[in-house]
Amino acid sequence: MSGRQKAFLAGLVAAIVVVAAVLLWPAPKQPAAAPPPPTPSPTPTPSPSPSPSKTYPYPYYPPGTCLLMPWISGVKDSTVTPCNQPHDAETTANVVMPDGLADDRAINKALLELCAPSLKEVQRQQGGFDLYNNSPIVPLTKYYQQGYRDASCTVTVSNQQADRKLTGPIHR
Repeated sequence: MSGRQKAFLAGLVAAIVVVAAVLLWPAPKQPAAAPPPPTPSPTPTPSPSPSPSKTYPYPYYPPGTCLLMPWISGVKDSTVTPCNQPHDAETTANVVMPDGLADDRAINKALLELCAPSLKEVQRQQGGFDLYNNSPIVPLTKYYQQGYRDASCTVTVSNQQADRKLTGPIHR
């Protein structure tokens, strides 16, 4: 073998060793992956309470809401309207009906009793005990039987008055 061939062969062996070293050299250690963040603990659900943020299958309004009512204005459903416009009723309180009411009559009676304090307060504030009626918005028995217990108390002008419209807020 000539010197030239020996040099070529030595260069080839060196190149093979370098390529093998590069291919077989261990990869640098990667830092370990961070563990996944802890799962947030569930936030407690607030207990049910009368609140405008709940969804109801019947009319339910926060106190101070002014309304047009079907039996006074002939609207199809109770309708929210600005309190500085003529209106039929104002929501004065929200109440929670007790368990154990069997029918519409019992629900009506319970609501009239539960709403009586807010009616008396309006009558006291307005100075006329015969000017206003206790007119709670009564949920149907089927909703009561499904567990809905929240109801809105509203006050309307007495049907003994010539004009049954309110023209401003009545509940403070």
